[in-house]
Amino acid sequence: MRWLVAFFFFVPLAICGATAPAVDESEARPESTTPAITSATAPVDQLIPWLLDEDRQLRGIPFAEVILDTTGKHVVPVDVNSETDQRVIKKISAACDEAMKRMNAPDSAIQNVARINEVSSHFEDTLRELLNSTPGLHCDFPHTTQDRAMRSGYPDLRIIDLANKRVFYLDPKLYAVGNRDGSFRTFYFEPKVATNKVRDDAVHFIVGFEHEPREKNGRWKFTRWDLVDLSHFKVKLKAEFQGSNRDMYRAEAIVASSTERD
Repeated sequence: MRWLVAFFFFVPLAICGATAPAVDESEARPESTTPAITSATAPVDQLIPWLLDEDRQLRGIPFAEVILDTTGKHVVPVDVNSETDQRVIKKISAACDEAMKRMNAPDSAIQNVARINEVSSHFEDTLRELLNSTPGLHCDFPHTTQDRAMRSGYPDLRIIDLANKRVFYLDPKLYAVGNRDGSFRTFYFEPKVATNKVRDDAVHFIVGFEHEPREKNGRWKFTRWDLVDLSHFKVKLKAEFQGSNRDMYRAEAIVASSTERD
């Protein structure tokens, strides 16, 4: 599977190199009105048909291999016979219980939050506080390769067992009752060198908190949580071509505009 990840790192570079195709006009046939196709355009011509065949190699990709190939770090499976792993899991579990209790309190700050997406950061902050105050653990937001703390992107929290320096990554997720078996995207990992936050061989955890629907003028109520080992997690790749407003609204591309402006 390593070739797959390498392919998606290489192709954008090759495509950029193909934006100004090098055509040897001396070798083009005089009667032809079609530019000669060179090897410089080959990567994008190969990429798009390959992406359209979604069932070929884009599903069931081991997350552990994605992490290894993009960061050079191993996803370490939980060792059920490890005293360290069991001790840390017990402490994380206690923090999750307390976090859910705090979030469900009538005076919790999240009860004034309308959208569930905005509640996630409260869970991250609360778990970080609880775990960092737990004897034997240190918890903080992971740093990038440029040693800069960054909240967005995977993973959200980095836990260190101070006794033996074993590292555990923890990423809280929230989902509504009834969506536990849903097929919508709830997890993503974007491999980038500059923003990479996976810098250790570590155990990778997701903790999913389930909540009831929030009625108008009602309260958020969380009902359960599960701690998931991602060492056997499998992901799929979604191909997406992107562009910004800067890319679209170029002066040379605009062919008409409003005559009256406020």
